Amino acid sequence: MKFVIIGGDAAGMSAASKAKRNDPAIDVVVLERTNDVSYSACGMPYNIAEPDRDMDDLVVREADVFREKQGIDLRLGHRAERINRDHKTVSGRTVHGEPFELGYDKLLIATGARPRRLNIPGEDLPGVKVLRSLGDGRLIKQFLAGRHVERALIVGAGYIGLEMAEAFHERGVQVAISDIVPTLLPWLPSEMSEAVRKELIDKGVSLHLGTGISQIEEFGNRLRVRSDEASLDFDLVLLGVGVVPNSEIAAEAGLDLGPHNSIAVDTTLRTSDPDIFAAGDCADAFHAITGQRVWVPLALRANRGGWAVANIVTGRHVEVPGILGSAVFKVMDMEVAHAGLSLADASSAGFDVVDEIIISRSRAHGHPGNQNLYVHLVADKKSEKLLGGDMVGKEGAAHRIDALVVALHAGMTVAEFFQCDMAYAPPFSPVWDPMLTAANQLLKKM
Repeated sequence: MKFVIIGGDAAGMSAASKAKRNDPAIDVVVLERTNDVSYSACGMPYNIAEPDRDMDDLVVREADVFREKQGIDLRLGHRAERINRDHKTVSGRTVHGEPFELGYDKLLIATGARPRRLNIPGEDLPGVKVLRSLGDGRLIKQFLAGRHVERALIVGAGYIGLEMAEAFHERGVQVAISDIVPTLLPWLPSEMSEAVRKELIDKGVSLHLGTGISQIEEFGNRLRVRSDEASLDFDLVLLGVGVVPNSEIAAEAGLDLGPHNSIAVDTTLRTSDPDIFAAGDCADAFHAITGQRVWVPLALRANRGGWAVANIVTGRHVEVPGILGSAVFKVMDMEVAHAGLSLADASSAGFDVVDEIIISRSRAHGHPGNQNLYVHLVADKKSEKLLGGDMVGKEGAAHRIDALVVALHAGMTVAEFFQCDMAYAPPFSPVWDPMLTAANQLLKKM
């Protein structure tokens, strides 16, 4: 059997490696348009924060290891451009412009996603950057090393934008953040959003919310950014306004698309063609609570999807469970965590929503290093089941959210969650863990 994979990052290389482990005789070919495979993209902001660290430190496994130790036919610099479903072939061009075509028995599209563009004048200027690939990270580090960067503007206050605010801050760069949305992290309750905003302000970050960018132009050695608010000058502009799925090759092949033009797949990650799979940031998923199709491009889903496709291709039946959009990220010294449905999403999905926010402590009373910890829980009043939640604090949020993730996957009620036997020791939590306290207050409201 010939198993062809388009894309050599998380989902693609996970599928290739797992398929060869399951069946060493399978012929696995990976087509990757860049020269980088198998790297930790999520680590790029933290790598950029350290000027003496090489970006290639994030490479998990070199291309030659896949070829020599696992027998994977990994072809770098190969851009797949067309899928012929009738003849079961993939064709495209190499980085040198040479055409290629190869047949497949089973095909995995793992083309990921790319940065969303603003489509404004000047966004292609040399000092305007994006951060998605390892190559993007190298360009940013080279720019910082080659020029004296005093002021940087980040357009977009999402995960990447906020993580890069810390990276630039660590490099001694004065940071401004602009976002067309008037509220920072609008899916958070206002009290929690305000705590994150205060953390940024305290670290010297200037926020320009509810502000659209209309033009970027060169102004001497700097970039002049024109917005609804004013014109400001910066040395570097980072566009972090989200990503879009690389689904064009699937659309042109006539495959069904899902939310945001992601590639529609079933629970076995098959597309509308039974011999073609899609996994990673280019593919959609089913939400574990609503059962609706969603597009949430996150790392664990990509790796898990690659494994699942490999198992199916090598004869093992697997179905991938729904996702919760579980996420955690760092904003300066603040941890922000989320799982399940936000209050607005739960209401839109038709639930009879009730929620509760508490401010607790990260450690036992009087224990050194104690910090405020915000907990927000969302539930359905009718079924009394948990629907989602958020946590914000300077410690204790990042991993504590996983308890809620498990509860959501298990379909637990608020009362059942409140009875969970959570571990306690003074350096790690109060006797009543903040999540239990939040659940108890939510029970009273219900």
